[in-house]
Amino acid sequence: MKEELNRDFSNHIGYSRMFAENKLTIGIFLPLRFYEGNMNALEGQSDLVSLIDQHNFAAVWTRDVPLFDPSFGDAGQVFDTFSYLAYLAAKTKQITLATGSLVFPLRHPVDLAKAATTIDQLSGGRLVLGVASGDRPVEYPAYGIDINTSGERFRETVSMFRSLISSKQNQAIQSTLGLIKQNAQLLPKPVNDMIPLLVTGSSKQSLDWIGEHADGWLSYPTPTATTEGVMQLKSKIENWRSKIIPRGVFRPHVTNEWIDLVDDPDFPRTPLRGGFILKTGRKGLIQLLEEWQSIGVNHAALGIQFTKRPALETIQELAEEVLPLFPTHKGTKSVPLQY
Repeated sequence: MKEELNRDFSNHIGYSRMFAENKLTIGIFLPLRFYEGNMNALEGQSDLVSLIDQHNFAAVWTRDVPLFDPSFGDAGQVFDTFSYLAYLAAKTKQITLATGSLVFPLRHPVDLAKAATTIDQLSGGRLVLGVASGDRPVEYPAYGIDINTSGERFRETVSMFRSLISSKQNQAIQSTLGLIKQNAQLLPKPVNDMIPLLVTGSSKQSLDWIGEHADGWLSYPTPTATTEGVMQLKSKIENWRSKIIPRGVFRPHVTNEWIDLVDDPDFPRTPLRGGFILKTGRKGLIQLLEEWQSIGVNHAALGIQFTKRPALETIQELAEEVLPLFPTHKGTKSVPLQY
């Protein structure tokens, strides 16, 4: 299935808030606190998301974890991604709603497209999708899918998803995942014609494929408390950007960091758990974000789950002391919709 779709997102509402060349914006990764056996940790989270929206952060990120595997780690934000995004769309007015990341091979493209375009319409065009092949092996047998086919299924799902949501869909869609006859169309369509797809990690694809097909790249950071780690990330970004097709077109790079933001602003950048968590004061965080911006990172998704301070206190400090240095782009205004 050959993709012949317009992938210019300069007027996309959610995308234009987050991304601009040579600039970095800040988003917040959910959950704000980890699930630890009951739902108490998530109590009041949506009210804090509304506050994050009011403070004008660029994006709020939700995770897609269909099945909780205790041996693997955390359970994400627990809620079904699309159901929760619909709820957050009603609780917010302007913030971009992003996924980090949807496990594309586990779902059929028709279901993915129907849910995504619904959220996009309900939010006024604020949806940006991080997509991935998945990294929790327990999920593939549950869906009856051979994990060894995940790379191929990922490519097929991306292609069919884009064809389904395009306003130019006027031909039959034939894929290994299904056949859509010419007189059958998926509704609704997105507010902005297309929905950006940010490929996460390798998603079992070559960097050349990501350079040609991704609308942005969400890569995991190397430990960034050191200059060496920042330079490694710079090399990764430059290598990817050399492969972007069409040549010279801007595509954003996104990375994330789990932070333990302490109340001492001068506390130095200190990697924990092999660099998986960064313990730091706000001055160290600002320094890191400035370094990221200088090497081509366009958006930083910060997870505050490991921060010992109350989530509200952390959000307030980020909003007052860090966000003004990396402001959200004005972009295209979202028009509130009432359905």
